[in-house]
Amino acid sequence: MPHAVLLISCSDQKGITASVTNFVYTYGGNIVHADQHIDDQSNTFFMRLEWALDGFSLAKEDIAEAFDSIAKKFDMKWELYFNDEHPDVALFVSKHLHCLYDVLFRYKTGQLPCEIPLIISNHPDAKPVADEFGIAFHEFSITSDNKEEQEQKERAVLQEAGVDLIVLARYHQIFSPGFVDEYQNKIINIHHSFLPAFAGSNPYAQAYQKGVKIIGATSHFVTAQLDEGPIIEQDTVRISHRDALEDLVRKGQDLEKVVLSRALRLALERRILCYGNKTVVFE
Repeated sequence: MPHAVLLISCSDQKGITASVTNFVYTYGGNIVHADQHIDDQSNTFFMRLEWALDGFSLAKEDIAEAFDSIAKKFDMKWELYFNDEHPDVALFVSKHLHCLYDVLFRYKTGQLPCEIPLIISNHPDAKPVADEFGIAFHEFSITSDNKEEQEQKERAVLQEAGVDLIVLARYHQIFSPGFVDEYQNKIINIHHSFLPAFAGSNPYAQAYQKGVKIIGATSHFVTAQLDEGPIIEQDTVRISHRDALEDLVRKGQDLEKVVLSRALRLALERRILCYGNKTVVFE
């Protein structure tokens, strides 16, 4: 059954919840999920409202215009989505393929409400995976000398495919500020949670040598500040002295897969609102 989803943020005021829910009631809608939050520090109101369109007297294309008067009254930032309109997602990957395999498995088994028209990489390693799943593969080898030119080609491919969301399934390149600005809060990254303590190419080896007792993974939106974007999802797992370095890597990769898939699903189900460098996640 098709549903509509409203994501709302504005200054907290009296009457917001009543006005929004009454809007749905007035046109015969049935609310199936409603959640709200007030950030006391900034006096900001956040809301996610989902209702069934079965019996709703407004056509989908007329809902935004009808709601606009309420949005203006409360000076809202708002977005309207429909759960039967699936976003197009592009996957970026380098040589570590565990997250790519996991996302594609969940996609092919119907766990992720999206379409994945293409995979982009700076290495050829993922091409057999793309072929296995029947997804277009584009390789753009990137160096310091050709980065700007290659990014322009990537952006052209993304625009041609009508991509709504980008997922970095262990993509080891830093986008230029222009690229990030074009896809603000539309690029999801995953990495281990050792930063900033264990930076560099061998964080698990550093953590093993240090004798850490917890490892974790973080998924966040990409901003111009490396690995400092609004956090969507995190998780941890305990480590003991019995764990070898290979165990840390295995446990870490398992976490990366789970945390990335959770973050992606939250984004696809329109459960995330960004403000400042934080997120409100409606679960």
